[in-house]
Amino acid sequence: PTTGVLYKEDNYIIMTTVDKEKYKCLLPLTASGNEEEEKDYKGPTPGELLEPLFKQSSCSYRIESYWTYEVCHGKHIRQYHEEKETGQKINIQEYYLGNMIMKNPLSEPEASQELCCGYDLLLSLTQIPTKNIEGQMTPYYPVELGNGTPCSLRQNLPRSSTVMYICHPEAKHEILSVAEVTTCEYEVVILTPLLCNHPKYRFRASPVNDIFCQSLPGSPLKPHNLEQLEKQQEMLKMPFRRVKEEEMPSTKEEKFSSIHKPVAVGSHQLLTVGTTHISKLTDEQLIKEFLSGSYCFHGGVGWWKYEFCYGKYVHQYHEDKESGKTSVVVGTWSKEEHIEWSRKNAARTFYLREDGTQTVRMVSHFYGNGDVCDLTDKPRQVTVKLKCKESDSPHAVTIYMLEPHSCQYILGVESPVICKILDTADEYGLLSVPS
Repeated sequence: PTTGVLYKEDNYIIMTTVDKEKYKCLLPLTASGNEEEEKDYKGPTPGELLEPLFKQSSCSYRIESYWTYEVCHGKHIRQYHEEKETGQKINIQEYYLGNMIMKNPLSEPEASQELCCGYDLLLSLTQIPTKNIEGQMTPYYPVELGNGTPCSLRQNLPRSSTVMYICHPEAKHEILSVAEVTTCEYEVVILTPLLCNHPKYRFRASPVNDIFCQSLPGSPLKPHNLEQLEKQQEMLKMPFRRVKEEEMPSTKEEKFSSIHKPVAVGSHQLLTVGTTHISKLTDEQLIKEFLSGSYCFHGGVGWWKYEFCYGKYVHQYHEDKESGKTSVVVGTWSKEEHIEWSRKNAARTFYLREDGTQTVRMVSHFYGNGDVCDLTDKPRQVTVKLKCKESDSPHAVTIYMLEPHSCQYILGVESPVICKILDTADEYGLLSVPS
């Protein structure tokens, strides 16, 4: 087209392909139509829009492989795990990641007013902050929570969090993500439809405008490579086509890649953050390499990541572009120390099947002699709990770390790979390659 607001005859660029084919491409004039609406907006402030959420005392939950996160809007953020033992009471392990701090002891309506609108004046004078969500810079409304459970890694300073409220028209105030951005400081992203009435907080889809290209004299209507590509795409659409061996892509070992996909809005599916897909070795090769300690599992979300090498060590590390890699030895393997430990602790946990037979549900291994802890002046130590976890991906591993006592840790390792070797556990919980 040579007419219309988006295109002007003199706004073009000449493109040349690798085969020296030449095309004149008309570029659209990009413009956003939101500025006027934002300028004229006279409605409620973002804090006022969120006020019903704070007044209702409603809470949102996110369930992950070990932890459950509870955000009671305008009140607190809690991270907890319930352990139900047969014939015993429920043990709850919990941390408060932040509580709402009031500056003055106010009555309820005034407290709510201060809570919702403290940032509004500040945000009206400054640019609205944005966060990269799935590759899109998204505006958010921040609420700070402090005075959480003391953090032993930071001289018992209280944990704190920033809750980021983001507009999503179909959301029900669900927790999109929880991340530990630095030690004991957290970011929680909440999707809510309440903010969508404010034009500055609406999700902005980048406008997509076509670029029209016409061939110049001596060049084909379509570039040769483009035609080839379109043919290949058509072939891929054909159902049940048998791929020839020479067309197969090379099956090189995959690098580690963590899943950080958010929960699909409107669905009940909860993706475990921090699950890593491990290599495409065969099960037999993977089990052999894992049990020999030459294939290590990596995982964890937030500031700290974890490396677990079976029969060797557990490391906790943080990688930073500027300061490099900080690594802490949480525990090292000694067969004799583990056997001594297993005589006083349950190295195997059994699960009773419906047919009355028993199967191993989990094995626990002791790794001691880690780096000396500043708080206790004793070496760190960790109990590694290896659990079977079924997954759509047979080569997935989930790793999480708990610290029930200062510098005494529990490392949870869950994977379908472990399902295949649990029944080989001997009385000390030591595993071997299935026969």
